[in-house]
Amino acid sequence: MFMLGLTGSIGMGKSTTAKMFADAGCAVWDADAAVHRLYEKGGAAVSAFRSAFPEAVINDEISRPALKEIIARDESALKKIEAIVHPLVGKDRANFLATARSEIVVLDIPLIFETGGNLRMDAVACVTVSGEVQQERVMARGTMTQEQFENIRAKQMPNNEK
Repeated sequence: MFMLGLTGSIGMGKSTTAKMFADAGCAVWDADAAVHRLYEKGGAAVSAFRSAFPEAVINDEISRPALKEIIARDESALKKIEAIVHPLVGKDRANFLATARSEIVVLDIPLIFETGGNLRMDAVACVTVSGEVQQERVMARGTMTQEQFENIRAKQMPNNEK
């Protein structure tokens, strides 16, 4: 099985590119989708968050807006959140790989270089667009403020370094 890491910063077109690979017959795993499954009601991360960040658990699921507020108040919270989430995401990825029936698997991981995931890949493809296009795409979604976008971009390795 050939493992292709797919990465790129927010708003670069990773999802569109991943769909192209899926349409070509590749098995595709999405790290962001895995996190969403972990956060939903009954998700594997809910009990750990209930203990570590009880204010982030609303109606038995993890609230992303609440997590954003927690991180904004306390930057050290991000490391604690990652310590909970990353091992669970790794388990989800391992389960996917154990059942994938494709010669080529694509692992869509936005922070692949930042987390060292590139070392486990046979190759990595980085999706990129200009900073202006990136900002236009993200702002057009209407899901975050300019400040939130800048905070996310600041935490991600620049695409020219990837």
